[in-house]
Order: sequence, then C-alpha cells, then structure tokens
Amino acid sequence: MTGYVALLRAVNVGGTGKLPMSVLTGLCEAAGFARVRTYIASGNVVFQSHGTEAQVRSALEERLHAYAGKEIGVVVRTAREIADVFARNPFVDAPGNRVMALFVDAPLPDDPLDGVTGSGNEQIRLGQREFFVFYPDGMADTRLRIPGGRHGTARNMNTVGKLAEMAAALDQGPIASG
Repeated sequence: MTGYVALLRAVNVGGTGKLPMSVLTGLCEAAGFARVRTYIASGNVVFQSHGTEAQVRSALEERLHAYAGKEIGVVVRTAREIADVFARNPFVDAPGNRVMALFVDAPLPDDPLDGVTGSGNEQIRLGQREFFVFYPDGMADTRLRIPGGRHGTARNMNTVGKLAEMAAALDQGPIASG
C-alpha cells in the first residue's frame, strides 16, 4: 500500500467550509483507505491506499461532493512527495509558520512571478508541483495573488513537516491524530 497525504481546499473549523475531521475520516474509510489519520481541523489527512494518486483523489472528491453538495478541491501527494517538499523548502532559515507550500496540480509557470499581483516583500520560488512563498510580515495583511495557485491549497512548513512525519509513520505502527 502507498502512503498518501490529502489536502482539502477551503476547509476550516468554521464558516462555509466547515467539515468535521471525524466526517473526513469516515469518508476516507468508506473509500477503502486504511490507517486514516487527520491533522488539525483544516482538511489534512494521511492514509494508505492501493489506488493511484488519481484514483485516490477521485474517490475522495466524489464522497466529499456527496457529503457537502458542492465540489471540494483535493490535492493528493504521496508520503515521499510530502517529505520531499519539506526537505526542498528554499526558505529553511525562516520561521515555519511564515513559509507556505502552495500545492497545485496544474503545470507551474517558468517564471514564478508570472501574473502575480499585489506583491509586497513576499518571496516566491518554484518547486516541482508547488510554489514556496515566504511571508516575512505574515499572511494577515498580504495582497499577494498567485494565478498559478488559484486552484491549489497552501500549508505552512510546520504543517508540511508534521504531515511528512505522520505519513512516514504509516509503515511504522500506530499514529496519533491531531
């Protein structure tokens, strides 16, 4: 079985994107995923599956749509890919809560600033299937818009690191939920 991390787009603890993590766990188990664990109430889930990335994404998106009555975007990465994203962080000396990995499934532009608007002192670097963004002043007041990430979902490096740790542990025994 392959270890996966699924990152749901626009899911949080309140507002229109509310999805209890216990429901997410149940949806994943109903899709046939094994060893399902969530991390914080913002749509992060690790699990094992015999399916391909595309099959996993499709199965989860279908169940989320049936539950919520609307499409909920899902980005799926293998455990190895999440660990690799964490290891390739180009802003390793910056606080983990100020560096985001913006995960996308569309091709990345050749120029990370292509079409970007509202930039201040943020720094953007291209990954493989993600943008890395350093927000030196935090994200609260940023006006930064990255067109290539419009349908993606971002997680800070603290979260990426925890998800990499949880996904790696899938093959090594019990995992605690967060």
